Amino acid sequence: MRNPYEVLGIKEGASEDEIKKAYRELVKKYHPDQYMDNPLSSLAEDKLREINQAYDYLMKNTNVSRGSKQWGGNQGGASSHDAGGLYSQIKSYIQSGNVGAAEDMLEKITDRTAPWYYCKGLIFLRKGWYDEAYSHIQTAVNMDPSNFEYRDTLNRLNTANNSYRGTAYRRGYGSGPSFCDMCTCLWCSDSMCECCGGDIIECC
Repeated sequence: MRNPYEVLGIKEGASEDEIKKAYRELVKKYHPDQYMDNPLSSLAEDKLREINQAYDYLMKNTNVSRGSKQWGGNQGGASSHDAGGLYSQIKSYIQSGNVGAAEDMLEKITDRTAPWYYCKGLIFLRKGWYDEAYSHIQTAVNMDPSNFEYRDTLNRLNTANNSYRGTAYRRGYGSGPSFCDMCTCLWCSDSMCECCGGDIIECC
């Protein structure tokens, strides 16, 4: 992991307000909507992912008010014991389909913060437990509403839900499809998209 202060373009020891301000400006700059049908869209997504990781690390693993975490030339990567590193590994397991390893690692974390609920939601999504997945991702958003990754995943789920309900209504199905049916279609779409080199739901 790169020096998170450098990623956000701020000096070491920056205040929490300065970190949040820099994060918001960078999210606006690299938001996917700014790069629709643009050949640089994949680079923007990678940059935004790095920005989110740096922001999460500083807000959760660093005494930002004093800048007590020092970053030098020998600290090119985060320690495996850092929470940020654990969650990155968990999401890597989820993406590769190793749900069991991801869940075992997640359950060893006793501090149930927003990243914990988000990863738990992704695990439920992989298992096909869609109501539980939505509930946990919603909790993550409620706990950390400024996190783009959490909000983006929840918005995609809501958009898919509304789309499928609207389709069912036009076809004459009064109650519309269940949330499980909607998520099944979303999951299949994501899998098909990944086969073509794309990705609907990041980390899944």
